[in-house]
Amino acid sequence: MKPWVKYTVLRLGIFLVALVLFVLLLPNPYLATLLAAVVAFCVSYIFFAGLRREVALELADRRSRPEPLDRDTLAEDDDLAEQDARLAEADAAPAAPDDAGSRPADDRPEGPARGA
Repeated sequence: MKPWVKYTVLRLGIFLVALVLFVLLLPNPYLATLLAAVVAFCVSYIFFAGLRREVALELADRRSRPEPLDRDTLAEDDDLAEQDARLAEADAAPAAPDDAGSRPADDRPEGPARGA
């Protein structure tokens, strides 16, 4: 059985046992539920540290493994690589001669309306 399943079942079991006990002993079910949660937390924290550590290590191991790539992700990566190659190629190409002298500096049309 996986450690996280075992840890979860144990914690829920402790909570349910404590809940039944407190519901039978206390008149207020809300207080019984709160006390059962506190007792289950304390018992699992004190007595199941090793199992909790196993769960944490398993989760860390699962998180550190790279996620397998699907075909869609691979296709997107290929498209992005092609776009980057085209942009790099365009940046490396010599610049076309600039005909900035044929246009006014502020890009407004020349003529009589300009000064008015």
